[in-house]
Amino acid sequence: MEASRGVSLLLLAIIGCSACVVCRAQIPIPATTDGFVYGGKPPTWGEAVVVEVFNDPICGYCRDAWPVLKKVVDHYGSRVSLIWHPFPLPYHSYSFIASRSLHTVNRINSSFVFPLLENFFKYQEDYYNQPTYKKPTAVVVDEITKNLVLPIIGKSNLDAYRAGFNDSRSDQATRISFKYGCARGVTWTPYFFINGIPIKDSDSPLEYNYWISTLDPLVAKK
Repeated sequence: MEASRGVSLLLLAIIGCSACVVCRAQIPIPATTDGFVYGGKPPTWGEAVVVEVFNDPICGYCRDAWPVLKKVVDHYGSRVSLIWHPFPLPYHSYSFIASRSLHTVNRINSSFVFPLLENFFKYQEDYYNQPTYKKPTAVVVDEITKNLVLPIIGKSNLDAYRAGFNDSRSDQATRISFKYGCARGVTWTPYFFINGIPIKDSDSPLEYNYWISTLDPLVAKK
């Protein structure tokens, strides 16, 4: 009995130590900060209210939240900055591929990112789990390239996109985006932060009036 108890305690100690090692694992530090800035240059610290959103390009809630969020940021101009972070949910089969595509086109020309994102939102039902269930991954990737990416980047950039998509850097950047979201406590999409503080209603699209009533007092203090 004592021997059995000793073995159990030893196993518990090993598991505990392993968990500590996992918790302390260092997320790879990217050369630039994660996320894509909507409508302009990254904000200078303290000069604008910073809204961050963690989104999955194949998430219906993210698609529904996006038009309102754009309208809000456009309303405030330079006083509010929006940073969009890819956060591919593991239960959306092709969200990682979609997020990787965004990182890839960003390396070609950053102006391609948001038009491509909106293409994913517009046609995302074609890439839900069920419509792609019987298709090989290579076929789906080729469809995304021809149907969604090509109309945005043009034929002249197609070879660069394909090379970049197969480059390990786009894979690594997408993994870092996901790990960065996890490190900040993101567990679903859309997930919003204002000036680094999570918004409690972050599990669904937020109404325009909600954003205005929340941001107006912050903008007024600038």
